[in-house]
Amino acid sequence: METPSLSIIVPAYNEAENIPKVIPILANFCSSYEFELIVVNDGSSDDSLQLLTSLQKEHRFIIHHNKVNKGYGGAIKEGIKKASGEFVITVDADGQHQTEDILHLLSKQMKSDADMVVGRRPANSSSIYRTIGKTIIKKILHVLMPIPVKDLNSGMKLYNKQLALAYLPFCPNSMAYSDVITLMFIHNRTLVVEEDIQIANRLHGKSTISTKTAFVTIYELLNTIMLFNPIRIFFPVSVFFFLIGLIWGLPIMLSGLGISVGALLFFILSINFFLIGLLAEQTSQMRKYALTKN
Repeated sequence: METPSLSIIVPAYNEAENIPKVIPILANFCSSYEFELIVVNDGSSDDSLQLLTSLQKEHRFIIHHNKVNKGYGGAIKEGIKKASGEFVITVDADGQHQTEDILHLLSKQMKSDADMVVGRRPANSSSIYRTIGKTIIKKILHVLMPIPVKDLNSGMKLYNKQLALAYLPFCPNSMAYSDVITLMFIHNRTLVVEEDIQIANRLHGKSTISTKTAFVTIYELLNTIMLFNPIRIFFPVSVFFFLIGLIWGLPIMLSGLGISVGALLFFILSINFFLIGLLAEQTSQMRKYALTKN
C-alpha cells in the first residue's frame, strides 16, 4: 500500500523556550520522510515568531502566523487549511510527543484504513486532578453517546484532511477542539481507532489547561451533541419529568382524589421536552444532510 502524504501541524503559543529544541527535531524528521511540517504561531507575545523565522533559515518548514491568539483549536484549524497532505497529524510544541509515534499512528492508519487514529496516552500520564476531570467528562459523554475510544482529548491525532475541513466550522477554537473533532468523526460514522503512544514531561513552561478549560470542554461537547444528536439530551429529560409526575401523581390517583396539579405539570413538561426533542432532531437531520453534501 502506498504511504499517504502527511502534514504535521504544531500549534505554538508562547513556546519560545521549547521551540529551539522541538522544531529542529521535527523538521529533520519530516525531511527524512518527506512529510510537511506546519508550525502555527498563535499570536505569541514572546519571541516564538522570531525564533521560528530564524530556524526556518536552516530547516524546511512552513510558518503560519496568527496576528492575535485564536486558541488551541483555532491554531490547528489554520494549520489544516494550509496543509497539502492527504492526512494531518497534530503534535504539541512542548516536547511531550515523540517523533516515532508519528510513524506508529501512520502505520495504524495504513493497516486499518481508518479515517482517524487517536494517540492513546498511558493511563498514568496525567495528574490526579486532571485524571478526575477527564473521567467526569468521559462519563457524561458515555451517557449521551457511545464513544469507541478511551483517550478522547489526546492532543496527538492523525486524521483525513478532507473530512476535517468539512467538520471545522462545527469545532471550537478552544482546547475543546481535540474532543469535538473526535466526536465529529465518530458521529458521522467514520472509522476511528486508537494506537498507544508515549508521553514525555513538558520541557519548559506551564500547561494552560485549567478548571475553566474543563467546564468549557463540557459545554462544547454538550453543544456538539445538541447540534447533531439532540434527542440524546431531550429524551432522558422527558423521561425524567414523566417519572417524577408518575411518582407524584400515582398515589393521589389510587386514593381516589383525581389527578394532582403538580403531576399534571410534570406530564406536560415531559411531553413538551419530547416534542421539542423531535423538532430538534429533524433540524439536526437536515444539518447532517447538508454536511454530507459538502
